[in-house]
Amino acid sequence: MRHLLRRIGFYLVALWASITLNFLIPRLVPGNPAQVLIARLQGRIDPRAEHAMEIAFGISHDSLWRQYFEYLGNLAHGNLGISVTYFPTPVATVIGQDLPWTLALMGTAVVLSFVGGTLLGIIVAWRRGSRLDALLTPALTFLSAIPYFWLALVMLYVLGFVLNWFPLSGGYDLSTEPGWTPAFLLSAFQHALLPAFTIVISSIAGWLLGMRNAMMTTLSEDYVLMAQAKGLSQRRVMLAYAARNAILPNITGFALSLGFIVGGALLTEIVFSYPGIGFALLQAVQNSDYALLQGIFLIIAVAVLGANFLADLIYVALDPRVRQERS
Repeated sequence: MRHLLRRIGFYLVALWASITLNFLIPRLVPGNPAQVLIARLQGRIDPRAEHAMEIAFGISHDSLWRQYFEYLGNLAHGNLGISVTYFPTPVATVIGQDLPWTLALMGTAVVLSFVGGTLLGIIVAWRRGSRLDALLTPALTFLSAIPYFWLALVMLYVLGFVLNWFPLSGGYDLSTEPGWTPAFLLSAFQHALLPAFTIVISSIAGWLLGMRNAMMTTLSEDYVLMAQAKGLSQRRVMLAYAARNAILPNITGFALSLGFIVGGALLTEIVFSYPGIGFALLQAVQNSDYALLQGIFLIIAVAVLGANFLADLIYVALDPRVRQERS
């Protein structure tokens, strides 16, 4: 319990630091969204109109400390500001609309690649030197070495354009009405298949190699040899003794990858014209939409911290040695 409280305290401090940096960094950049929008008009406007735009965008000229406490108060009430790109839509609404698309696509792809790569790593390590190990490991390593955007474009051209197996762009068919209807869900599933498949193919080798290397080290440990000497089944030795201890490094990587799901879909969403938080981030950068940038960065920071905390809990649950050291 003491260790858990320490970790919670650490993550609360890290969250406060992330929020503070998220507040300071946009304010160190010269100008503000209202001035950027005025510059695009290529003309001069009445100062009163400029002041009205600043009020609409939530821009304040108060002292930095007062702005900081106002920012914290707005965060406590779920107010992330107004988006310039999607004006007058609040940032929270924009993120709420785009985030589910990213979570569904990237979350499913990351889980599939982790589970598939980890299981394949266990199998090829247990059967090291076999034909499966000799063929599967180099083939997946070769695919992972291909630049992701190039692999995505090739698969989009071959499977989408030439063979017409998958839709070419978008998150759903525009002829269907968004909602929890079978037609819309089927359309969204079809549009997500190719991006998810590309992510899995390009990332599964990393999980396989990590698990394989950890398994190779674990298989030489005394407790694994003792389990084999006791006459336990090969499946039980492989999963309950070797894999359970070898999977710990992969758990850390998986937790970190879960944290970066929110911000890791930028390239995917650009190549496949897929709606989501990555595309919103690109639009925010192009339009100097500081409020939307702050909101997205805050979501990413919270996701990363939450994933690390989850990894700590999983470590304690899987490894009895960790529980003994921290009790």
